[in-house]
Amino acid sequence: MNINLDLDCIKFNEMGLIPVIIQDYRNKNVLMLGYMNRESLERTFMTGETWFWSRSRNELWHKGETSGNIQKVIDILLDCDNDTLLIKVEQKGAACHTGSPTCFFKQLLQKKKQPKTDVSIIYELLDIIDSRFEERPEGSYVTRLFNGGEDRILKKVVEEAGEVAIAGKNRDKDEIIYETADLIFHLMIMMRNYEISFEEIYFELKKRRQ
Repeated sequence: MNINLDLDCIKFNEMGLIPVIIQDYRNKNVLMLGYMNRESLERTFMTGETWFWSRSRNELWHKGETSGNIQKVIDILLDCDNDTLLIKVEQKGAACHTGSPTCFFKQLLQKKKQPKTDVSIIYELLDIIDSRFEERPEGSYVTRLFNGGEDRILKKVVEEAGEVAIAGKNRDKDEIIYETADLIFHLMIMMRNYEISFEEIYFELKKRRQ
């Protein structure tokens, strides 16, 4: 994270606080709203994880200190009036104390039906695959693939791609969905083996729009 620490331009309110919107940098979901004072903001800059000021307890608190659901800071933005912060984070676990991924889950109004798809499952799977790569737990299918090395992983990708083609030839929609999910999952394993991030694939896909 590039640090441009200029707190003098920030307009803290009469209580010495500034509202902070926390956003998942990957799926753009708004996770929570908190407040920071100068000290908690400085700690956020220096540690790379979010720190807040608790108005109810009147003390600093480190997000995820007890739950483990920390927020790794990716970017910090100041609004046009210099009185609100937007912090983009990599969220570990749930952002809300209720166990919800986001604190904003109570719907009051919905004028237009939104798509039900949620790309966060991609990142959940990537996190699981990454942990299997690092920890290699016994009995895990993903562990067996990683332990089998490059050839075994690539063989599975080819195998799954073939099964997608066969499903397409059979014109079986359910089978196509199932086999395509299998292929994507094994491609994610291959990506981790070669240390390729989803963001790199994303930016390559964006080029297709040109």
